[in-house]
Amino acid sequence: MFKIGEFSKIAQVTVKTLRYYDQVDLLKPAQIDRFSDYRYYTLDQLPRLNRILAFKDLGFSLDEIARLLDENVSAEQLRGMLRLKQAEAQQRVADEQARLARIEARLQMIEQEGKMPSHEMIVKKVDALRVAAIRRTIPTYAEQGPLWGALEEYLAQQHITPNGPCLTIYYDTEYRERDVDVEACEPAPNNAASSNGVTVYTLAAVETMATVLHRGGFENVGETYGALLAWIEKNGYRIVGPNREVYLRAFVDMPGAAPYPSEYITTNPAERLTEIQFPVEKV
Repeated sequence: MFKIGEFSKIAQVTVKTLRYYDQVDLLKPAQIDRFSDYRYYTLDQLPRLNRILAFKDLGFSLDEIARLLDENVSAEQLRGMLRLKQAEAQQRVADEQARLARIEARLQMIEQEGKMPSHEMIVKKVDALRVAAIRRTIPTYAEQGPLWGALEEYLAQQHITPNGPCLTIYYDTEYRERDVDVEACEPAPNNAASSNGVTVYTLAAVETMATVLHRGGFENVGETYGALLAWIEKNGYRIVGPNREVYLRAFVDMPGAAPYPSEYITTNPAERLTEIQFPVEKV
């Protein structure tokens, strides 16, 4: 038999690791001296240790390895577990390739502009949201006032104070000079009901939403849209649904003009904060 240090050298595994495998009942010493507490191992334990190391290298957790070693796992079960690990590894590779693409796109933007980009693009999941909404075709993008007025009236009648920022959804698949298909939305509680032209429903969650923040007024919002759309194309995404503008800090003409919590409104147009969102998927 070999002391733990000697076995460590033979197996090329640290003493700390062997002690931990003993602690979690994965590889117990063949013998422990009852007087000195020295741990002793035999060469017959090397095959089990090598299997532990092999499964660990394949990405299995120690709990999974214990099951593989100690339970009567069939060849079909092992095949299924390996296929799962294969899929997980493939996903990690895909994630890193996407990261490399984002790095390359950022480098290109810096080289083209000679400075750090002024817009930061983020891809994230957007949760489902219960909203009170009015969808109409309006003359131009700027003429949304009547929709918001009707929504504010609805909120007041229903005694609803929004618990989040409002948003607009744009359903047209291209820029339009006239007759714009838009939907104005306010967050609504679960017990809110449709009434007087206002529809209450749940906006579905979006797993992959490309987003960018736009600060200030909308005079130069086209620049922000252009930066996000260029980023989407450069990073191998395509748009798969209507885009949204989420008014994280909306402009109001005077205090108290709308039934919103103060953190979501401002009387200074320069303090506006809007998140532009496009649902996307990899090409």
